[in-house]
Formats: sequence, C-alpha cells, structure tokens
Amino acid sequence: MKHTNADTSAVDRAAARHGNWAKAPERSNMLALRIISWIALTCGRPVARLVLHPISLYFLLFSPTPRRHIRRYLERAVGPRAGWGDGYKLLHAFSSTVLDRLYFMRGRLDLFDVKVRGYAQVETEAFEGRGALLLGAHLGSFEVLGACKHRSPDRHNLRLAMLMYPDNAQRITEILNAIAVPEARPHVIALGRPHSMLELRDWLDNGGVAGLLADRTLPGSDEQPAQQRGNNIDLPFLGQPARFNDGPFRLASLLRRKVYFMAGLYEGGARYDVRFEPLADFSERVADPAERERRIRAAVEAYVLRLEALCREFPYNWFNFHDFWLEDPH
Repeated sequence: MKHTNADTSAVDRAAARHGNWAKAPERSNMLALRIISWIALTCGRPVARLVLHPISLYFLLFSPTPRRHIRRYLERAVGPRAGWGDGYKLLHAFSSTVLDRLYFMRGRLDLFDVKVRGYAQVETEAFEGRGALLLGAHLGSFEVLGACKHRSPDRHNLRLAMLMYPDNAQRITEILNAIAVPEARPHVIALGRPHSMLELRDWLDNGGVAGLLADRTLPGSDEQPAQQRGNNIDLPFLGQPARFNDGPFRLASLLRRKVYFMAGLYEGGARYDVRFEPLADFSERVADPAERERRIRAAVEAYVLRLEALCREFPYNWFNFHDFWLEDPH
C-alpha cells in the first residue's frame, strides 16, 4: 500500500499524542485522595477496600476515553469475549494497588502475602558495588518491591531508586510522600533533566538499584540527551504492532550494567508475586557499533515478549489507559 505525506503526518501526530502521557493532567481530586488516605489509615485496609467498588464503577461508567483503551487492550489480552466485567476487574485491580501503596509506604508489609522470586542475583549486583537496572512496566505495583529489603538481616542496606517523570502524578505523590516512613520512601531520580544520567551513574556506582517502567514511549525533547530519548521501535505486541522505546536499553549499554525485568504482580486480596528475571547484560564494552545496536534491539524484543506473556497471564494487571496502539483518529 502506498503511503502519502498526509498518512505520514497522521502517524507522526498520533505518535506525539502517544508520547505526551507524561504531561497529561491527572484524573484525581486532592480532597478525595486525602479522604481515601484517612479512611485507609484510620479504618484499616478491609474497610478501605469497600470504597474501591464505587470508585472503580465510577471510572468505568464516566471515563469514556480510558474505557475505550481498556476495551482494546482486554480484547487482545483476554479475547473478543472481554466485556464490561473485565473492564471492572482491571479498574478494581488498579485501584487496589493504588490503595496498597499507602500501606507499603507506611512499611506495613505485615498486611500482605508477598512472594519474591529471582531476587538473589539482583542483590548480588547491588552489594558487590555494580548496581543494576530494573526494567518493569505499568504492571501491578512498583512499591511492593520494598518487600525485598526484608528477605534477610542485611538487606535493609538495599538502596532503591525510581526513575520517573515526577510531573505526571504530583498529587498522589504528594500524598504518599507525606505519609511514608523514611525507610519505605524510594529515592526518585527525575527523568528529562540534563543531569539525570550523571545522577543515575553515581547511584549505581555506589551499589544502588534503579527501577524504570519502560512500556511507554518516552517524551521527546531536544534538551534531553540522545541516550535518554532513544529510538522508537514498532514490535508485535498482543497481536498488533505497538511502539516501544529503546532509550532505557541504550542507557544501560552506555553505563555498562546488567538489566533485569521486574514485576510486582497483584494476585487479588492481599497477595503479590514479585519477580526478577535476567533480561540483558551490557556490563562488557562492545566496540563494534553494529553489534551494540543488535544487542540493544534484542534486549527490547526480549522485554516486549516478557511483558506480553505477563499480560496474558495476569491480564488485569496492566494499567495503561492511553492510546497505546495509536488507533484513535486525529
């Protein structure tokens, strides 16, 4: 099929919308967040979870654009039979993980049944002073990774940082930071800043571990270093080409670090399954540019395959409510 200039322009505009999620306004109300936080911390988790049902139903009924994107995703992850009930399950799982953030940030891991798999290899990289990059997705909960600090008497020394765009969720971040106990609050390295890479390098050199959610195309800016912007790659994902960015892998290659896939999967109730799996090893210098590009491409493809497998295994855990496949008309 022949593509016209208009077709190309439409794709570029769609891609721009795809990358603007970091500047999208929050769909949250400060008073409502404070009320829910008060209920959670005063009345306890069982009572607070009752509030999640009307909240989930409200967003399912009165948020048509996110609902459209949820439907498209579920039809691919669950199948054509996916309907309103599946959308409600996903929103309830999402609101459950948001609520549980309050308790994780308060250090209340005693309320949860958390399984941790594959963490020993990440711990070794950290405690031997090499550091490691953890690449996850908007899949389950990142905050549950704090449970890894309590697996042995020495693991309280684990230094965990989160690479993120802090402007995208200022309200809920403000609430969480206000209630968090110091030992449960992750260090944040802000992306999109000129000094971000240097700060990350120093953090890793001191034996820290840094996590990044890599399932969204990174917002482009000429002020950002090229290794943070990366290149967009279209890869098959749940039966349809989707756009992923290789910036996180270029960063790992530049800093010469090992990369692990991470996921804090929500299994319902108070159960979480935290998984770490080796994804790529960039610790050795590669002089040949073509070979370096091949390794980066292979790492992105491995990441997408792992994400796809988990989306099929835990379809109600992936929380992307924007036009991921660029299907909305201009």
